[in-house]
Amino acid sequence: MLTVRNWLLLMALSAPAGFASAQLPAQQLATAGTLVIVPAFGEVTRLNDQVQATFMIEEQNKDKAVAASLVNKKMKQGTNIIRQADHQAILKTRGYYTYPVYAEESTRTPTNKTPLQTGWRVGQYLEVTTTDLDGLAKTVAAAQGVLALNGLQFGLADATRKKLDQQRLEATYQNLLDRVAAIAKAMGRNVSDAVIETIDFEGSGAYEPSVPASKVMRMSAQTAAPPVEEPSFEPGETRLDMRAVGKVKFK
Repeated sequence: MLTVRNWLLLMALSAPAGFASAQLPAQQLATAGTLVIVPAFGEVTRLNDQVQATFMIEEQNKDKAVAASLVNKKMKQGTNIIRQADHQAILKTRGYYTYPVYAEESTRTPTNKTPLQTGWRVGQYLEVTTTDLDGLAKTVAAAQGVLALNGLQFGLADATRKKLDQQRLEATYQNLLDRVAAIAKAMGRNVSDAVIETIDFEGSGAYEPSVPASKVMRMSAQTAAPPVEEPSFEPGETRLDMRAVGKVKFK
């Protein structure tokens, strides 16, 4: 009499050989000549050691020459203040604009819908780059007695970036080696059987979106500017990333 137990034993003995081989663990599969694509990542972090500050001045007057003179005078004063406060700062004029100012639409008469020009608006920007972060607050406060601070962007000096580039590359390559070792172990192979055929390093950088120009309130030329309290700044840090892709072939 064919019992259930005997029937199961008979089915197991008569199963195809391929069915049994399919139950073998993955590490017993043939891996000779296998080409593996391995992504790797590396990063280094460093405290920011450079700042790019943008100052501006804007004046409005019925007379274009008067408005321009006020801007030129105050920008020259602000520039001298910054140079005296920070001798190593690099200064650069970023922009100078002049455009007409028109009356509000609500002030126009029904018979005269043509925009009425009421004056001129003149402004100028000054970009200041420095690595003197300790004296930044003092420099900004001194300049704000004449100019307006329009934006700050902290980052790394070029010399610092060059030093970190080597460390970033080394970190990325080490990550690639660690991943290859892990893959070899998972495949049941020795890491010495792996040969790196190609490494494609793809460098990438962190920009901070540019700070849009914003309008500031104009101060009367006859009003003496009171002293400005020193602002507080936190430079933060910058992280440099690198990505690499390696082609590894097992013998």
